[in-house]
Amino acid sequence: MKWAAIGLVLTLLAAGTVRTLSARKARQSALEAQQAAQKIQVSIDLAVADLVQVKALELTQNVAISGPIRAVNTAWVKARVPGELRDLTVREGDSVRAGQVLARIDPTESDARVRQARQQAAAAKAQVDIAQRSFDNNRALVTQGFISSTALESSQANLASAQANYAAAQSGADLAAKALDDTVLRAPITGQISQRLAQTGERVAVEARVVEIVDNRQLELEASLNAADSLQVKVGQSAQLQLDGTAQALQAKVVRINPSAVVGSRAVLVYLALAPSTNLRHGLFAQGELNIGNVKALALPLSAVRTDKPQPYVQLISQKQVQHVNVTLGARGELAGVAMVAVTGVPEGSVVIDGAVGSLRAGTLVTTAAPAPGTK
Repeated sequence: MKWAAIGLVLTLLAAGTVRTLSARKARQSALEAQQAAQKIQVSIDLAVADLVQVKALELTQNVAISGPIRAVNTAWVKARVPGELRDLTVREGDSVRAGQVLARIDPTESDARVRQARQQAAAAKAQVDIAQRSFDNNRALVTQGFISSTALESSQANLASAQANYAAAQSGADLAAKALDDTVLRAPITGQISQRLAQTGERVAVEARVVEIVDNRQLELEASLNAADSLQVKVGQSAQLQLDGTAQALQAKVVRINPSAVVGSRAVLVYLALAPSTNLRHGLFAQGELNIGNVKALALPLSAVRTDKPQPYVQLISQKQVQHVNVTLGARGELAGVAMVAVTGVPEGSVVIDGAVGSLRAGTLVTTAAPAPGTK
């Protein structure tokens, strides 16, 4: 019985050992199978449209611009003398000609001042005549020796004083006549009435604004550029603009560059002449791109450059595998409406995955077709 019990225990121990070793071996086999499965690389199929070839291209460089549209010729008609406004009949939208009478200011006071000044001038002229006759008589008496030369000099001084008073009176009469002429408000330029700020019968002060005239026949865009972009802008460069809120395309050309920067923002104002159009108005807003030149370089679409790492990189296909290659970005431009960027760090002719595919792990196998000539 003793030996039978020992044999049973040994048999049970041996069976447990065998079961433990079998389970361990099964787990080892499963782990090896899992590791082998992980080592199997998945192959991804890419279409021609998913690939981009690094090429030497001539890129069009543009600068984004925007700003208000302004008329080159605008003018405010202001009151030059105070008084009651009369005969103001023009309103917003009315066309006017240069020199056209727009309104009048009550001339009663100015007319009275003109008459007063002319009468004072006439009185001063009479004094000149009296002084002249006295001087002529005294000169004849000096010649005959009846009076001294001192009396003649006094008579001459009186004549000079009378002549000066007459000249001053004439200047006063001219000023009064000018004030009378200023009671008539005329259009300084040809255009249309943009604003009317006064009404007939209203009393206006000196320099009070009455109407604004705008000439829409010659318009320009006033664009504000930062210092870096302004250095690349030159007179004669062309721009493609779009009127804000519409699909209307506009052509413009740089005609002037402000020699001074705006205080505070340090922006530089650039003025672009617009082609004449009946749809454009003073005060509208437009935006677009200014062509500042062309540059030739190895380039890729900007969408093919990834920036989810500290340094920009591209997903290059080499030996049917994806490789992450760091690149240095250069000048940016456009080609057929696609945003492009010059790159260094990849050889010409390399095939790169476009950004629409997304991020792929380095080493991923891919099957592709070579990009057709001219692809992207």
